[in-house]
Amino acid sequence: MARTDKFAGTTVLITGASRGIGRASACYFHQNGANLVLAARSKAALDELVSEIQTDGGHAVAVACDVGNAQDVQRAVDAASVFGGVDILVNNAGLIDPIARIDESDPDAWSQIVDVNLKGPYYATRAVLPGMVEKGSGTIINISSGAATGALEGWSHYCATKAGLLSLTKCSDKEYRDLGVRVIGLSPGTVATEMQVQIKASGINPVSQLDPDAHISPDWVAKAIGYLCGEGGDPYLGTDFSMKTNEGRNALGLPLIS
Repeated sequence: MARTDKFAGTTVLITGASRGIGRASACYFHQNGANLVLAARSKAALDELVSEIQTDGGHAVAVACDVGNAQDVQRAVDAASVFGGVDILVNNAGLIDPIARIDESDPDAWSQIVDVNLKGPYYATRAVLPGMVEKGSGTIINISSGAATGALEGWSHYCATKAGLLSLTKCSDKEYRDLGVRVIGLSPGTVATEMQVQIKASGINPVSQLDPDAHISPDWVAKAIGYLCGEGGDPYLGTDFSMKTNEGRNALGLPLIS
């Protein structure tokens, strides 16, 4: 990927940055000149990624963070002060395992999904808003899913939290668009990450039966995030942009769905 200055002077906070979509997004924004605050539970994996970025001439810091903990999230946002505060927040951290039908689900595990998938984006959004409102600008990208509007067997926790996240996107847009804050959801479809391995292993619902070749690259999702952070995202404020349509694929310059 060619280096650009598209996001030079911009600070991006990415949750769940140690792997999958989060790691791909970190690499994308680095290649486009951004300063990075990378947050995840795995500090060792983050330190390795930060070292790679710094060796390549980039600017990044790693923050150990459980997004289900409001204080952890605030520390991640505070860490961005070294770069002048957060300009772009990517609420990417998310869980789906353990997958189970409701009567077989574990209440504590179900609740943990709520903590990470819904409360985490709320905590991060709340923490970055004061700085964004003060600047009169900022972008928040929430990684959504088709599960936000559809029901899938074994995914009650995931569907419920993604539906809640879509509502959080809508409410955040309604409250802060006029103050310069852009809030957009991104529904990428199935992506070749560890989550798909967990889904496959569950054997529950049609998604677990998909061939691995059906899943898109995390790099495509990172490109979509970058696109939505620019003017291309304006038509999708307060809603989800879908990568599962040819309209969305065409806008991103990606192969169309046949």
